Order: sequence, then C-alpha cells, then structure tokens
Amino acid sequence: MKIAILGAGVAGVASAIAFKLKGHDVTVVERRDADTNIGAGIVVWPNAAFVLDRFGVLDDMAAVAGRPRAMQRLSRHGDDLGALDIGLIDGRMGYPSLSILRGDFQRILLARLQALGVDVRYGHNVVRIDAGTVVHFDDGSTLAADLVVGADGRMASCARRYVTGDATPVYQGFINWIGICEGDFDADTILDYWGTGERFGIVPVGRDKAYWAGGAAQATIGARNPDDYRDELQRIFADWPEPVRRVIAAAPAARINKIYVHDHDPVPTWHRDKLVMIGDAAHAALPTSGQGACQALEDAWHLANCVDAHPANLDQALAAFTALRFQKTAGITMAGRGLAASLFNRDEAFCRERDRASRQADFAGLAAAMADGWRRHLPL
Repeated sequence: MKIAILGAGVAGVASAIAFKLKGHDVTVVERRDADTNIGAGIVVWPNAAFVLDRFGVLDDMAAVAGRPRAMQRLSRHGDDLGALDIGLIDGRMGYPSLSILRGDFQRILLARLQALGVDVRYGHNVVRIDAGTVVHFDDGSTLAADLVVGADGRMASCARRYVTGDATPVYQGFINWIGICEGDFDADTILDYWGTGERFGIVPVGRDKAYWAGGAAQATIGARNPDDYRDELQRIFADWPEPVRRVIAAAPAARINKIYVHDHDPVPTWHRDKLVMIGDAAHAALPTSGQGACQALEDAWHLANCVDAHPANLDQALAAFTALRFQKTAGITMAGRGLAASLFNRDEAFCRERDRASRQADFAGLAAAMADGWRRHLPL
C-alpha cells in the first residue's frame, strides 16, 4: 500500500517506521524547511517504551536518557507535598520510564526511519486535500496515495480541517517557558513545584543535565520576545526555592522558548475518505497529561496494526483504529485539562486545599491507576 504521511514530528516519523516495518511504501512530507522542534524534553513512560522497543530503538533511547525513579511534589516554598514512585509504574507495566531531550528523541527516530530507506521531504506546505488521497502543495506539486496519515500537529492541521471542518486549537489559559540546563542534579528525582497560578518542573536527564518548564496562568495570548524570556521567568519565580532560581539563571537564553499552550476538544471522528489523523492533530493533550508523545507513539503502532488486520477494507481499518483509540486519548486529554485547571488556579484558598489533598494522597494507588490506564489496549 502507498502511504503518504503529513508531518515529521513524533507521530509522523513513528507512523512511517511502523508502516515501513510492515512492508508498505511510505512517503513523509513536512511543512518546515528542516528538522526543528520547540520542545525541551520528554518523559517516555512505559507504554511508549513498549512501542519504541517494537520499533527497535529503545536501547538507543536508553543510552542517552535518564531513569527517573520518583516525582517529588513540592510547594513554591519547598514544602513536601508527597512523591510518586515511578518504580511502581515501571514494575506494573514491565518497561522502564526514561527522561530524554526532545532533540535526542527525534534524532533517534529519524535515524531509524532513514535506516529503513525513508527520507523526510521538507518544505512541503499542504494547501488542499482531494478525496482523502491527493495532497496539493503550495509549489504546485501533488502527492497521491492509497492512505493519507495526517500527523501535522495541533496548531494548523490540514488533516483535522479536512476531517472535521475546523482545526482551530483551544487556548487553555497558561504559558510554558521551557529550556535545557546543565548543572548538578539528582538523577533519580523529577521535581514538581506548585504555586498559586504557577508551576515549575525540573526533569533530570542524568546527573549533569535537565530540561525544565515554568508555567504561569495568563488569560490572553500576548507577545513573544525572546530577549525578555529570562527576565519574565526571574520576575515570576524570584522567591521560589533555590533549584528553580538556579535553573533559570543557568539556562542558555537562546534555548529558552515560550509557548501559549493549546489543545483540542476531543472529537469521535478521526477519518474521512482515505485520510486519518493521528497524534496532536487528533488529540492534542496538554503537557500536564504527560502523555502527548507517548500517545502519538501508540497511535503509530495501533494504526499500522489495524491496517494490516483489514488489508482489503481500509474504511473498516480506520474505523477500528478510531474505536480503539478515542476513549483512551479523550480521557488523557481531559485529565490533562483537569490538572492544568488545578495547577494554574489563582485562588489561594483553592491552592492551599489542593496542596493539603496532595500531602494526604495515596501515591501508591495513584501509581497503580496511572499504570493501568496507560497500558490499556497494549500487551503489557
């Protein structure tokens, strides 16, 4: 089968690997002129590690990744709010959790795809899709395929517009500044600081490097001026605990990015004609879900399996894929929204009660629930 994949992010490259491993003819096009990404890092939870193992790249990922064993919650004053034992999740699911820089993650996926004989065609901006099988680009060229996979992201997805009629993402009322920092870190522990309308997370990737995200509620979308990013962070987090202030001061200014965070409302229809959307185009969960890249990898693996299970009926394959994936991804999307609404709430009384509830939480039960939810529909 000839398969065209729109987008060379996590979902697109992973889908190309999955289909190529099953013997399909795969073409990947990307609107950007080169391989770039706006992210800092990813926690590869065990459900994603399972898929990476099937793709033959888990060992390569592990070689450049950290192995976090706990996620420590703290107040903006450094008070202990409880800790999640990541080892319980790993043990229940049978695969490791890894922390990895997004650049390394994408580089390894792309190298695997290239080793399979597929190169990404950059600079291909989609302007129209006909009948779900013919893709038109702004340079006048076209690409025809038996199946078109829309993995073109959350912000301007041509695939989502083709399927649903609307691809407008929903701003969720908070900003993330993200970056990478070298220094001295406890490699075993992710630090997650909660404030009143603010949050700061530090994820070690070994003992000498970490990626981080500082978030703050903001009702409207404002300016992006990279020269101001460090000053904005230092103003918001000026009196937060020392690890936060140290990371902000040490982060290379050129590597700090600012994102007005959007997602999409869940939709039950992911395909039209011979086009199916996956990854952020289909279910753009917030970073508070912790599962964006992980669910993109699951999409890639499941979609290739569904197409192979129904080789003579593509409509049946795409319907089976959507039925398999919708409820799980919708739940993750809404859970991410719920946590974001709690973390970026500006009411001090609410946040005091939230922190009290965290201190009293059953973290072992939470780890078990996370593992059971994430392994759904996977042979783990």
